[in-house]
Amino acid sequence: MSAQVSRDNVITQSLAQIGACGLFLLRILAAVPLSLKHARETVRQLWFVGAMSLTIIMVCGLFVGMVLALQLYNVLSMFGGTAMSGTVVAIAIYRELGPVVTALLFAGRAGTSITAEIGLMRATDQIAAMEMMAVDPMAYVAAPRFLAGVIAMPLLCCVFCAMGIFGGHLVGVTWLGIDNGTFWSNMTATVDVWRDVVSGMVWKSLAFGSVVSLIAVYQGYTTPPTSEGVAYATTRTVVASSIAILALDFVLTAFLM
Repeated sequence: MSAQVSRDNVITQSLAQIGACGLFLLRILAAVPLSLKHARETVRQLWFVGAMSLTIIMVCGLFVGMVLALQLYNVLSMFGGTAMSGTVVAIAIYRELGPVVTALLFAGRAGTSITAEIGLMRATDQIAAMEMMAVDPMAYVAAPRFLAGVIAMPLLCCVFCAMGIFGGHLVGVTWLGIDNGTFWSNMTATVDVWRDVVSGMVWKSLAFGSVVSLIAVYQGYTTPPTSEGVAYATTRTVVASSIAILALDFVLTAFLM
């Protein structure tokens, strides 16, 4: 009986957190027009979460493409279809690996930083000071970071996909000896811009960027004003973002494909 009650409490708390996060999203969207006068802060956050994440995105994208090409070559060689390695690499990266892996890296690198920064502002009473000075913290703190994440995520995903295809080309053409013209011609003939690039990459990356940014800002803004609370908030950001990305990926794939 107690176990059932405990499970019910966990489910209730989870649903309450989802509802509170949804209401927080409405507050952010309402503060977006006011945040336009803080454009410099939005640009600073865009540099922080976007440009500062380029290194890990590029390196991981390169090695993901290299590993994917190597594994696919071994499988396709059983059926005499190694010429299609470029096509399969591009489709896998555009539709799934690009948006999902980029979002997971973004949550681990930028999402935790956003949560920790806002949590420290809460712990040091900076947000309370803004409210006393008639500065809306939703417009100055929350909205710029949310917008920066939404804008940066698709751009980072494009870089990841480009590096992934380049890594696949390095392994497939330079190392394994696939004909360069065959590699590119099969890829360009099969990959569809709307189905694979727009529906597979752009829409997913926008959705993932919105979810990760919302969770990161919400966890930082609502964390208890203690060092322990900030530490727990960053952990919750990674865990909740990872679960949300994978669950949302299934939903989007079912609808878009």
